[in-house]
Amino acid sequence: MHKTNLAYILLLLFSIQVLAQESLYTSLTIPSKLRGNANAVVRYNHVQIALNSSYEMSVLQKRVVTILNKEGDDAINAVVHYDNNVKIKNLEVKVYNNFGTQINKFKKNDFKDVSAVDGGTLYSDSRVKYLEYTAVDYPYSVEFISETVSNNTAFIQPFMPIDDYFLSIERSTYQINYPTEITLRTLERNFDNYELIKEEASGVLKYKVKNINAFKPEKYAPAFFDLAPKVLLASNQFTLEGVQAKVENWNDFGKWMYHDLIKDTHDLPESTIAMIQELVKDETNDIEKAKKIYKYVQDKTRYISVQVGIGGWKPFNASDVDKLGYGDCKGLTNYTMALLNAVGVKSNYCVVWRYTQGRSIEKDFTSMQGNHVFLNIPTENNEDIWLECTSQKLPFGFIANSTDDRDVLVITTDGGEIKHTKKYNPEESIQTINGKYSISNDGNLQAQVIVGSKGIQYDDKYWLETETERDLDKHYKKRWRYVNSMSIESMDIQNDKQDIQFIEQVSFNATNYSKVIGDRMLLTVNALNRSTHVPDRYRNRNYPLKVSRGFVDIDEVEIELPSDYKVESMPKNIAIENKFGHYKTEIEKIDENKLLYKREFKVNDGEFPKEDYEKFRSFYKTVSRQDNAKIALIKK
Repeated sequence: MHKTNLAYILLLLFSIQVLAQESLYTSLTIPSKLRGNANAVVRYNHVQIALNSSYEMSVLQKRVVTILNKEGDDAINAVVHYDNNVKIKNLEVKVYNNFGTQINKFKKNDFKDVSAVDGGTLYSDSRVKYLEYTAVDYPYSVEFISETVSNNTAFIQPFMPIDDYFLSIERSTYQINYPTEITLRTLERNFDNYELIKEEASGVLKYKVKNINAFKPEKYAPAFFDLAPKVLLASNQFTLEGVQAKVENWNDFGKWMYHDLIKDTHDLPESTIAMIQELVKDETNDIEKAKKIYKYVQDKTRYISVQVGIGGWKPFNASDVDKLGYGDCKGLTNYTMALLNAVGVKSNYCVVWRYTQGRSIEKDFTSMQGNHVFLNIPTENNEDIWLECTSQKLPFGFIANSTDDRDVLVITTDGGEIKHTKKYNPEESIQTINGKYSISNDGNLQAQVIVGSKGIQYDDKYWLETETERDLDKHYKKRWRYVNSMSIESMDIQNDKQDIQFIEQVSFNATNYSKVIGDRMLLTVNALNRSTHVPDRYRNRNYPLKVSRGFVDIDEVEIELPSDYKVESMPKNIAIENKFGHYKTEIEKIDENKLLYKREFKVNDGEFPKEDYEKFRSFYKTVSRQDNAKIALIKK
């Protein structure tokens, strides 16, 4: 009797488990709240890592995802990266229809195998296998299983349950097993709104989370990485392509990088050292020496990605870059550093997250981070100088929009430290417009304008220097797209790299700019810098308001009115000031037929509560409306 009951219970439990597993392969069992904003739902994702030692690690992943519509196809994410140090042991995919019936199966050889880098890379051993699957019907589910083994343990896969917008998570689990002699560190972020279950035992760490609703992107919001829940993991003892390390803090990490990856690469030929010393012999100031060397590197070298060596982290020798005339970010930065060292100018190799919406190195979590390197020149009394060594166009010390205003790892001969790069304040990111335009009795416009741009606004325009005349014509017509029937008469641009200012002089005309109605003419006063942008509206804002970079626009425009008309009415002067910035306009009457239009528009950078978003939107909406204000003219 007891045996019969036990067998029945075991059979029942097995049946329940089978049914639970089968329910993952049909969309019919997805909880309704997980469907909101979702193009796909991860039904189950399990990552199991065996950190067998500081030089061996295996990763097993099983993932079941239900694709709800065509926009969710990318969520299949059946992708595995590998190289000479990462081997794929298992790779398979099963596809199920909406009722949970298997309709397809793919093995390792069915996956496409391509280089993991773009055509701008000279050489890399990084490759990727991925499944290219074309769905016949929706919804459908995909089970993806992969297993890899690596002798690189510097990068431990984080627990990041949700990795994209429009993707819900039903259940996600993570387990890492590690030897007790290894110290494992973790950093948990953004789990305040979720129930994170954590289990710890000797040599074992587990995480589990359920029911994460899809994130929907919003404009003027923090980056996805800063919003999504995640656990970062790192070991104090690790190996990177045979090079072992033991680090507990950023100082240790910097020492390891300098002594094991960088120090032995500064092998400039004696002839190059003599040449570079001759180049700067008349300069007594270190900064002026650095400027000449930076210009030399820009003229001599070009950027090309070379992702070999210590996991793409060890730079090529300076002698190789000197001989070949090209290198990746590591090689060019290291080469510039070696040249500076040859003339006694101290500089430091730096690791940074480039672009990535201002992402900083996690200063409280020592680990392999970053996707780019550049150079730091410390100064005693002034702000440090930062050099982007991969660009042949950027001015000395200019880093706006790619590595500005974020924490980076600076590697010195004594170790590593976290520093914050230059922040371009709104007052530094200024655009000035000095112009004049005239309106004919037929309402036609003739305009001349000089535009000067600095800071972030310089970064928006400096690339125009190398554009063709045809492309410039298209660019200016797009910039002043609210002026119909525009014809460009002349264009002259000047890139002042010394003062880091971009200057544009443009003349153009347009027919029927002003609207003539009987004896009256309506003239939109702001012809040269009209703000048409109004941020998107959100009925229920979810994320904080973030303005990554501020700016200031200052305009002064002389307006010559048509000779047969006089002013009937003018817009009132405006002055608006709030936490988001300010907006001021003023129209001054010079004489019967001349006006002077002054405008100042400032936007402050910063992060604000989500409740402020509608006020921010209203500010932009008011600016757009006022920039469209009109002067009423009447025939004399």
